[in-house]
Amino acid sequence: MSALSQATATATEIVAVDHVFKSVTDSSGTLDILQDIHFTLGARETAAIVGASGSGKSTLLSIIAGLDTPTRGTVRLGGEDLFAIDEDDRAALRAQKVGFVFQSFQLLANLSALENVMLPLELANRKDARKAATEMLGRVGLSQRLGHYPKVLSGGEQQRVALARAFVVQPALLLADEPTGSLDHATGEQVMKLMFDLNRELGTTLVMVTHDRGIADRCERRITIEAGRVASDDKSA
Repeated sequence: MSALSQATATATEIVAVDHVFKSVTDSSGTLDILQDIHFTLGARETAAIVGASGSGKSTLLSIIAGLDTPTRGTVRLGGEDLFAIDEDDRAALRAQKVGFVFQSFQLLANLSALENVMLPLELANRKDARKAATEMLGRVGLSQRLGHYPKVLSGGEQQRVALARAFVVQPALLLADEPTGSLDHATGEQVMKLMFDLNRELGTTLVMVTHDRGIADRCERRITIEAGRVASDDKSA
């Protein structure tokens, strides 16, 4: 590859999972969770990670986020090697470039919807945190729920707050772990439509762990993990 081609590839490459292995050892021996996982994702790309329970999907997502460390291999985020920097620098990089959406919402119970969405902006010392959070909550249809706490919001409303919190920093990468797993089908469909709409609007790269084949088929790529290995990497036509 020429220097120009390499520079171009690096500029458009958001995530590079580079021959990642993950093993854990206890008194019963060594368990190989991930074995030689290798793929890249470009800007605006959408990818579903699918596979049976226990295949290593969530572990892989945690390593991509830099929340877990591989036994071998590495992950580059926007060209930055996550495991060549210390945990404080990884946390700072996550705050700048990564949004998260979880099955269990992970909202802070003592903060209102508005305060939950403001939090990552305040941590980044954004002066416009309240304005930006208010606008994003309006974008997800919650303008009338700004002051409400998670305990009085429905599951769908809590997940929309979580989406607003994830997207408000306009991350280069959004990681979602079973984002509709706690929702009924109709509410899950609404949340997924909103997620893909925001993904297109803000140009975020989306990586999602899901058991739902219908959701996976809406992504441009479907990466299937079997027994810790990439069994297939299918791109939509």
